[in-house]
Amino acid sequence: MNMRTQATEKLLKLNKKIRAISGGTGASKTYSILMILCDYAGSLKNQVIDVVSESYPHLEKGAIRDFKEILLKNGYWVDADWNETKHVYSFPTGSTISFVSVDNIGKAHGPRRDVLFINECNYLPFNIVDQLITRTRKIVWLDWNPVSEFWFYTDILPKRDVDFVKLTYLDNEGLSLGERAEIEAHRENKNWWKVYGLGELGEIENRIYTGWNIIDEIPYEARLERYGLDFGYTNDPTAIVALYYFNGGYILDEILYQKGMSNKDIADILKNLPKALVVADSAEPKSIDELRLYGLNVVPTDKGRDSVNWGIQMVQDQRISATKRSVNLLKEYRNYLWQTDRSGKTLGTPADIWNHCMDALRYSICSLIPIIKKQEMRRNLYAFPPKPHTNPV
Repeated sequence: MNMRTQATEKLLKLNKKIRAISGGTGASKTYSILMILCDYAGSLKNQVIDVVSESYPHLEKGAIRDFKEILLKNGYWVDADWNETKHVYSFPTGSTISFVSVDNIGKAHGPRRDVLFINECNYLPFNIVDQLITRTRKIVWLDWNPVSEFWFYTDILPKRDVDFVKLTYLDNEGLSLGERAEIEAHRENKNWWKVYGLGELGEIENRIYTGWNIIDEIPYEARLERYGLDFGYTNDPTAIVALYYFNGGYILDEILYQKGMSNKDIADILKNLPKALVVADSAEPKSIDELRLYGLNVVPTDKGRDSVNWGIQMVQDQRISATKRSVNLLKEYRNYLWQTDRSGKTLGTPADIWNHCMDALRYSICSLIPIIKKQEMRRNLYAFPPKPHTNPV
């Protein structure tokens, strides 16, 4: 395969059964591992390779998309060799790469394989991972962002013979200058920079949201309340989040997370959804007016003094669930942090990253609170940041 980076070259030097790759954002961890797996499957006969993650939507929007891009760019992709139903690609050598969701211990007790790649392995519990490793004959690849200590550092690294490599965005020559500048713009946020810039093990204690429940599907009885819309275009994605009410709590479902969306594109998506009020970022009144011209019921979110922190507190006070297919929303949920100064002290504002779905859901939830109640609660809001909400659904 071409398109190799310094990250790929580092990984090609590993030779132990368990090959663990920790690193920051933009480090090409997943992409590099998939390139190696494609080479492996294309050169060796009858190898069974499984790429595993916490959910199929997570695979579809990440590893599968990267896998297809790699084969297409190298001229190896053949439509007939991809089984869309089983998510398996068959190579001329007789080797296969399968993409598998393993979210319970029962699924881990499947057939043995030659090579295993667990993508973002820190999202899977150790009992499942241990079973998967045990049922793998040759090579196990693991990758993750080192946001905090988990089972790898306590149950794998000190007890097993492993290759352990740390990558950063500097190992990925494929990053554009704009992407590199975006990463380096967060140097001042000490905790974020340690994990996502330097790729070092952190202790992310300044997460804004915790305790959400992850569900398979939206219950039939759930009531659609409205949609939250955060505009983006060139540098940021446009995000649309559907908000449902169910059994005393709210369910979030990611509808859109994509760059380069015109207002016409956004309108086309919204017009094909069940009808509901759309609450959008009030910073773009022209875009809101244009969406209204397409016949959509769109209103601006209510912004005022301390509206962001107040809105965050409102979200924290709710019982929240999110669907598994909301991959980008869940990624933002896990990485939405309070900004810190150089000493690591938490400041009273959220970091301006991983916040597009988070803003959209805040618009929708806060729009449900009566105006008088909002004014009263804002008068009572005197401490920042709000206390984290940690009660699971």
